[in-house]
Amino acid sequence: MIFGEVALEAAEGCVLANSQELPSGKLKKGIVLGPSEVALLRDAGLESVLAARLESGDLSEDVAAERLARALVPDPERAGLRLGKASTGRVNVHAEAPGVVEVLADRIHALNAVDPMITVATVPEWQRVGPRSMVATVKIISYAVSEAALEAACHAGQGALRLRRVVVKTAQLIQTSVSGEDDGAKGQKVTAERLERLGVALGPVCVVPHRVDALAEAVRGVTADVVLILSGSATSDMLDVAPQAVRAAGGVVESFGMPVDPGNLLFFGRLGDKPVIGLPGCARSPALNGADWVLERLLCGVALSGADVARMGVGGLLKEIPVRGRLREA
Repeated sequence: MIFGEVALEAAEGCVLANSQELPSGKLKKGIVLGPSEVALLRDAGLESVLAARLESGDLSEDVAAERLARALVPDPERAGLRLGKASTGRVNVHAEAPGVVEVLADRIHALNAVDPMITVATVPEWQRVGPRSMVATVKIISYAVSEAALEAACHAGQGALRLRRVVVKTAQLIQTSVSGEDDGAKGQKVTAERLERLGVALGPVCVVPHRVDALAEAVRGVTADVVLILSGSATSDMLDVAPQAVRAAGGVVESFGMPVDPGNLLFFGRLGDKPVIGLPGCARSPALNGADWVLERLLCGVALSGADVARMGVGGLLKEIPVRGRLREA
């Protein structure tokens, strides 16, 4: 692409780089100049304009943006995403349903390293989104890019985006009470609101004594797709009441503790094919905490290991929740 001042005699077919106010109206930047536009510019007394001319092997910004978006999301319906119409070198990508966004970050990094005029910006990896939420935007910065550079970017970013839809329909929250006076209303309400964002229904209130046997019996009786546990006393060890109850019920505990604050005291495992999540006490607040990151992925069928949790520390220092019992800085 050639960019610079162009004499009107050679301006036909060029892309106008600056909007021009004319007696007959405004010519907007980005339009392709034809004979009538050149005549208007000449009538206004101009002899040249700042413009871009495509060379052999160049692609216009909209063509390039659309092609790159198609490389990122080759099958939008299967990926759960919708590609917008290309305009001014931009294509926006939106979610079609609730879920979390899977971003293959290495591919996005490689794509963005090909040519500074070819860019893709996305939401963070595993961001929870709702229907019609924007998850990425493709932007060709210049009026045209070389086809060779675009093909390299398309190859680097192939299939880098998809929506992981919610795969479960129901969850059951089991709460424990140390004193026997907690009716579980607050924890039930906040948890129901969290699940509602992803279209998951929560079962009825269930509060049991803070004992291994009582909690294990309740866990075994769950018929919902996911088991959530919110204990009346913070889980502070792998052998504490809640993890032990999961094992006593026939389940396994796969991970305990996470480098996300608030949310350190979380554990998760399985009971048969059901995910089991031991929520930290901060989950009684609607504020973002580490449990949200684990819960959202598991509800969307994303496999999660202790190693995955260990990688959450960078960015894991979340906003403090003032109502929690022990603050970071007292």
